[in-house]
Amino acid sequence: MESPLMRTETATPLLCLQDQVIIITGGNGGLGRAIAFKFAEAGAHLLLAATNRDTLEETRQELELVGTKVLTVPTDVRKSLDINQLVRAIREHFGPVDILLNNAGISGPTKAVADITLEEWNHTLDVNVTGAFLASQAVLPLMIAQRYGNIINISFIGGKRGYPYRSACAASKWALIGFTQTLALEVGKHNIRVNAICPGPLKGDRIERVWKERARVGNIPWQ
Repeated sequence: MESPLMRTETATPLLCLQDQVIIITGGNGGLGRAIAFKFAEAGAHLLLAATNRDTLEETRQELELVGTKVLTVPTDVRKSLDINQLVRAIREHFGPVDILLNNAGISGPTKAVADITLEEWNHTLDVNVTGAFLASQAVLPLMIAQRYGNIINISFIGGKRGYPYRSACAASKWALIGFTQTLALEVGKHNIRVNAICPGPLKGDRIERVWKERARVGNIPWQ
């Protein structure tokens, strides 16, 4: 099995995270997986958390091919019990946590506001916002004690402007930016940085499904 790192042509990584310990939620696919390989290239030790055990294991095997230390913990970020188990696992295997990357997220329903169910709305905010809150809350005592840490929240360009038929996703990503700014103001005095990144659409199956559903709702060709 060939790792993406084995195809890297850059001799010296632009980013150096040698021996830093990083938690990546949603680290088994898409953006989270790509970030995991970049962090591994920079020398980090990784804990990958996601709900899908099979893809977690596949990603772990690929990362370990190049000598990266990787721990995988099946995790539902909506559940505080799962998050607490994750933090205990990383402390037992690696020690202090340097970086938390809150990447776990779902696209949510593609519907007009009038058609979204309360269950769909709550599920989207639970994963995209509450998950980041629970994970941040769990690592903060460790980071405050060591007087160092970095929390990175993956928001979305839809968290900075309106996004028709995607209100649950947009609302969750707006909320994540507000959470990020507020937490940064609270913990900056402990030398903890908190930032949000707002990427646009990423090529892959997920965005194609969203575009096709938006086209269906708007009665236009998806291309």
